[in-house]
Amino acid sequence: MAALSALERSVTERIDGAAMLAQVEAWGAINSGTRNLAGLATMATRLADAAAALPGDIRLVDPVPVDSIGGDGRRIMLDHGRHLVVTVRPDVATRLLFVGHMDTVYGVDHPFQHLTWRPDGALVGPGVTDMKGGLAVMLAALTAVEADGGAAGIGYDILINADEETGSLSSSALIAELAAGKLAALGYEPALADGTLAGARGGTGNFSIVVRGRSAHAGRNPEDGRNAVVAASDLAVRLAAARAPMLGVNPARIDGGGPNNMVPDLAVLRVNFRPRDAEAIAQGRAILDETVATIAGEHDVGIDLHGSFNRPPKPIDAGAERLFALVGRAGADLGLTIGRRDTGGVCDGNNVAAAGVPVVDTMGVRGGAIHSSDEFLLVDSLVERAALSAVTILRLAKGGLA
Repeated sequence: MAALSALERSVTERIDGAAMLAQVEAWGAINSGTRNLAGLATMATRLADAAAALPGDIRLVDPVPVDSIGGDGRRIMLDHGRHLVVTVRPDVATRLLFVGHMDTVYGVDHPFQHLTWRPDGALVGPGVTDMKGGLAVMLAALTAVEADGGAAGIGYDILINADEETGSLSSSALIAELAAGKLAALGYEPALADGTLAGARGGTGNFSIVVRGRSAHAGRNPEDGRNAVVAASDLAVRLAAARAPMLGVNPARIDGGGPNNMVPDLAVLRVNFRPRDAEAIAQGRAILDETVATIAGEHDVGIDLHGSFNRPPKPIDAGAERLFALVGRAGADLGLTIGRRDTGGVCDGNNVAAAGVPVVDTMGVRGGAIHSSDEFLLVDSLVERAALSAVTILRLAKGGLA
């Protein structure tokens, strides 16, 4: 702690762990699954109330329309919640971006709805780590920095979107807009339980592939049919066989079929791609197009593609290296060891990096078992990670990425 400046010590001493924990408990009691629009609206109101402590303009931004393919092969529109944006000192030349999400993976009908305490003092609950704890960290750090005047030389935007867990399809344009021209960005996905941060990330692409065959009687004239389920299955097997070290391919689901005595004329194959770099995206798209054409010809079926590579890979470039180094030094001066590990997981940090902005996207709490009914938050990390963010922000305000 001796390496901290007087201002940094003053700011970190302002961080109120009890208040942060109370926020997490209150927010964790609100179901805000991505499709729960009422719950998301409640969360947005609570978050706006918390952000009112900052000297900025608060607004809710409508989601961009997003469509999907249903199990019947038809295009449907998806509903999303509104996204919260806070803008502070927009006319200042040096500006930062802070990103988080209010949605969770736990829908209204998910059995995991309540908070409990483990014997070791960890808080277990839906979204407490991913990322309602992270949102508490973000807002506490910024509130403490603003209270001591440490951020007067910078401006910033906060984006808390409502659809990160399903790919940020209704907010990706907003992320790109807010990222433009920023010096750096901090995201509040959780760190690992030991505090390790995510480094480079792979990308992702999600596709729904509609296969249309021809129905026929399975006993009388099956040769007149074109089996869409068989074609979709063949397509899934061939795509899975095309995986490579830099390109993951996961055929995840086939919808379709019908009565046993009928050749099925419709199937929808869902496939996830995980490219590790830009070249792998091109490779994945070429494999997809070529395999679809082959299957369409061999099985005499029609095939329509829906989807995209919606999150590009996030490499660690020179700017990101400098930002990680700054975070590491801030951690060391707080008595923390800040490790880093590359991951195949994706988040809004991928989108921010694609806009050319250095980002560290796991500045949130320590915890684990996210996306499961055992999700837990290590409560002592609330103050710890808020202090890490606060010192990082103060140093960005003072010296940039130097």
